[in-house]
Amino acid sequence: MRHTLKLLSVLSLSVSASIFAGPFTLSSQDIAQGEFMSKAQEFNGFGCSGGDLSPHLKWSDAPKGTKSFAITAYDPDAPTGSGWWHWQIVNIPMTVMEIPTGAGNKKTSSAPTGSSQIQNDYGSRGFGGACPPEGHGVHHYRFTIHALSVDKLELPEDASGALAGYMINGHTIESSTIESLYKRD
Repeated sequence: MRHTLKLLSVLSLSVSASIFAGPFTLSSQDIAQGEFMSKAQEFNGFGCSGGDLSPHLKWSDAPKGTKSFAITAYDPDAPTGSGWWHWQIVNIPMTVMEIPTGAGNKKTSSAPTGSSQIQNDYGSRGFGGACPPEGHGVHHYRFTIHALSVDKLELPEDASGALAGYMINGHTIESSTIESLYKRD
């Protein structure tokens, strides 16, 4: 009887902990789900004149087994036939749960120590802001945090966005996305 009560007590605690554990979530002070981004997240170049700042991002409740994180920013609406990679940052240590506005700036060292930024579709390493063609309508920008099952993704120095995406998706345990909007009239 004692053994049964102990077992039930342990099972109860396990179930209670899993009930109260929150989902893996992504939040931001700069962008919001279904809302338009500000000019601060617009690219500076290609006819755009924004601040070209990556947004603040904060995540919580990483799933069990997480060893590192990756962030992607992708526009599926770009008229390329394959979308547009605005940002991919990999090998973010599992101790990092937040990055400040501008962490994707290639000229500063504000990205997390140990992380690597993949070349975006503008041709540079780091964040490249929104710059949809004028009159092309609303574009959807998917900022995603990926909880990865490996400490480090082994990618070549000149990895393409597609290769990085393949490796990220192949090691993702769970992800969370904020889909923000932008358009130029």
